[in-house]
Amino acid sequence: MNSLIKNGRIITAVDDYSADILIDDGIVTMIGKTLEIDADKTYDAQDCLVIPGGIDPHTHMELPFGGTSASDTFETGTRAAAFGGTTTIIDFAVQSKGQALAAAVDTWHQKAEGRTSIDYGFHIICTDLPDERLPEMKQMIREGISSFKLFMAYPGVFLVDDGTIYNAMTTAAEAGGLICMHAENGIVINAIIKRALAEGKTAPKYHALTRPTKAEAEGVHRAIAIAEMAHSPVYIVHLSCDDALREVTAARDAGIPAYAETCPQYLFLDYSVYEQPGFEGAKYVMTPPIREKFNQDKLWRGLQFNDLQVISTDHCPFCFKEQKELGLNDFTKIPNGGPGVEHRMGLVYNGGVATGRITLNRWVEITSTNAARIFGLFPRKGTIAVGSDADIVLFDPNAEMTISAKTHHMNVDYSCYEGMKIKGVTRTVLSRGRAVIENGQYVGKPGMGQFLKRGLFNSPR
Repeated sequence: MNSLIKNGRIITAVDDYSADILIDDGIVTMIGKTLEIDADKTYDAQDCLVIPGGIDPHTHMELPFGGTSASDTFETGTRAAAFGGTTTIIDFAVQSKGQALAAAVDTWHQKAEGRTSIDYGFHIICTDLPDERLPEMKQMIREGISSFKLFMAYPGVFLVDDGTIYNAMTTAAEAGGLICMHAENGIVINAIIKRALAEGKTAPKYHALTRPTKAEAEGVHRAIAIAEMAHSPVYIVHLSCDDALREVTAARDAGIPAYAETCPQYLFLDYSVYEQPGFEGAKYVMTPPIREKFNQDKLWRGLQFNDLQVISTDHCPFCFKEQKELGLNDFTKIPNGGPGVEHRMGLVYNGGVATGRITLNRWVEITSTNAARIFGLFPRKGTIAVGSDADIVLFDPNAEMTISAKTHHMNVDYSCYEGMKIKGVTRTVLSRGRAVIENGQYVGKPGMGQFLKRGLFNSPR
């Protein structure tokens, strides 16, 4: 089956031009002016931007956490992602203590296989890496899982020591892999939390107040220093604040291969969400927490000057009722995480392109192309070019929508952006040439998505 996209304005990280696109067997096969071809299916992209499908390299579908599990399954979460113009996610397979890395991946394959509407890959969260397990990392890289996440936070659950981080970075770098770091000083944070609880400070806002920006900055500094000693690149996940960004900027200015992502919650929300009455602040309990408002401009500057390369979501939703309420009397028992996979593309267009903060090309770069490059998917994903997968979004830059839990498609009972009106709406989404969303309606089905074996780390510009 072939299909034709006509009358489009094609935007990639480097291009901006008008042309038609011919798709055959899921691949872009021809791009040209006024293609006159009798296709099986024709899409009219008049007045739309034609962009590469979004890539969200940081999601947590069905993640077990704090006695419960993230409320989005791979089925519901990938469908919601497609509604927002995302055609690829990279989720996190979690290794249990003592478990082989391959066994952790097998568990996540069982969760995802046959259930996703879009393509997906995995990182591995490593919690146990003695010397004898390090060769398993190289085997995973050969099998197409080329990135690993380590934690400096959550002692007793995810935290690993600095020596383990060094060994992991050295091993991954030797094989062309990449270490992703959750960079916070979890030991100090735990001491602050214990003091807060002893003083009777149990409300949701104390989740934020016990995780200071200096704890994140210290973690980022240490992660980069260890990476430098290991002669390894490093990727900082969900960077939230100026203090941490300064560490990345300084490293990059010194020529160190340090990369970082931020998330929409840190660009559009601020600490005041925790000061809402009652238990409302629990909706925003995520790690790192939402920061003071002045950090937003600093993060946008980091995106403008390429000290931040990617916008992900860290999508990890828990329903307000019953799940977030596990921490009604103790903020440490509120499951950490929030929803976001559905609205990333629209939020960043509205807050970035429509306001003049970033260009259309940069929008595509930070929501798709850079993630494809860093995580071994480019040029199969992250661009529109002959030979690339036909992961293509028709995006209406003039349409408007109001974000609400009443109308979103994520399996969660609230929205972090409730009532926010944004300009820019996804109309049609193709995943490898097959329609998942058509004129704003879901026309896909679970199982359309494929597991992606990824290549090696590739430095973006």
